[in-house]
Amino acid sequence: MVSNSMFHKILEDFNLGTLTAQPQRVTGGYMHKMYCLETTTGKYALKLLNPAIMKRPDVFPNYQRAEQLERVLQEHEIPVVPAMEINGHKMQCSDNQYFYIFHWLEGRTLRWEEIRKEHCQIAGTVLARIHKIEQSDQPFIRNEICIDWDTYIELTNESCSEVADMLKNSRELFYKGQNQFNTALKKIPAVTCICDGDMDCKNVLWVNENPVIIDLECLDYGNPFMEMFQLALGWSGFVICHMDYELLKTFISSYHQEYGSFQVDWNALYGIGFIWLEWLEYNIKRALMIECENEEERELGIEQVRQTTQRIIYYNSIKEELLRTLQIYCEEYWCEIMPKAASKANAIEKLK
Repeated sequence: MVSNSMFHKILEDFNLGTLTAQPQRVTGGYMHKMYCLETTTGKYALKLLNPAIMKRPDVFPNYQRAEQLERVLQEHEIPVVPAMEINGHKMQCSDNQYFYIFHWLEGRTLRWEEIRKEHCQIAGTVLARIHKIEQSDQPFIRNEICIDWDTYIELTNESCSEVADMLKNSRELFYKGQNQFNTALKKIPAVTCICDGDMDCKNVLWVNENPVIIDLECLDYGNPFMEMFQLALGWSGFVICHMDYELLKTFISSYHQEYGSFQVDWNALYGIGFIWLEWLEYNIKRALMIECENEEERELGIEQVRQTTQRIIYYNSIKEELLRTLQIYCEEYWCEIMPKAASKANAIEKLK
């Protein structure tokens, strides 16, 4: 529970006026706490960073890199809501609580079931614009997933019975999934670029039908095709275990048109979808009170373990249908693009 005294102190320390209304908790995030603050100087969003996350050894370099990349996105006119810079810093701290402050922007996020083709078209285009800003033909290096699921199953049997059976029943799938992810890592085209890291629908605010990206703390360098594939899945219904393959093709097609031609092995890339295993592990830790500060967060962890396990089971079940859809998309794309390319080449030849 956040006390009013903390809000008053933050506003006073950073000259943001005094409250004109009771602070309101903003829902939607799964890791940090967000509040709406209305004051005599304006309306602000206050993001209180999770204390457990802030104890990680690499947390500050990661946030600093994200802040630098946030400025790069602004320079390239990507629609974002940047953190306010006060006294030369974006990240602030008061009484050992780290936080970011943002100017409030009126808009709304979409629920998963509200996503339509036009949203996928816009999101795919914006993602491609981000990926084109800065690229190198270097392989993206990241750790493989090497999670000891047997230990977590044993620990939940002892102290978190709410999810123990679910994890035990999915043990084989978890190990198979992380092996498929690690295999996919080795087969992804060697490209590194700026990646948003968390551009799902809860982090895109729609203002007069135009998108604005929020929550940019995950900005980093990554592989464009990994991120494109993950977000194409999310925006087309994977998160609610109800894939709409027309939305999937719309997202990938709009990304393709903006990014330019590329070829990937969809069979190999399929394994990247099991990246959700890392989110599952984090929430198991919260459910076990290993990486958790309070009971509210523990309950959130338990609920996310349930939901994430269901998603992974669903993802495994749609493999054939998903890959068939992607193959059909590729055939349709090349049938459309090759005649255009040939026509352009003939026109150029005539000009010589």
